[in-house]
Amino acid sequence: MSPSSTFTAPIVTDIHMFSRVLPYLLVGLGGLVGSICRYGTTLLLARTSLTMPYGTLTSNIAGCLIIGMVSEIGAAGELLSPATRLLLATGFCGGFTTLSSLIYELAQMIKDGEWFYAILYLNGTLVGAALAFIAGVACVRAVLRIV
Repeated sequence: MSPSSTFTAPIVTDIHMFSRVLPYLLVGLGGLVGSICRYGTTLLLARTSLTMPYGTLTSNIAGCLIIGMVSEIGAAGELLSPATRLLLATGFCGGFTTLSSLIYELAQMIKDGEWFYAILYLNGTLVGAALAFIAGVACVRAVLRIV
């Protein structure tokens, strides 16, 4: 066995291993940053209302805006690599938006008899998230027409 074959095989294996692990690292890193941003948003907006969880509402709507933009940029061609889409859409938006917090907060409102706010919050989240997604797509389309 030549010395060069002894040293190249592990490097090729390490590169192959890294390429298999990279998507998980990108999703994890994006999720970490998204979760920190969601927590910060929640803390920042916690003082604005005792009855409405504006932090979760804002995170969910903003996350839908971002994922709408990412999906449209991705569909427009090769402006975003698959790795970048994993980082932003699956990772960041996955950590930044949260259905579990929405359901928990709705349950708390219902438990407290705050039916009006529960219905307002649920509808505001669903309608706001859908409109934000559509707005994200429209923004990217408008920018791509200009560029």
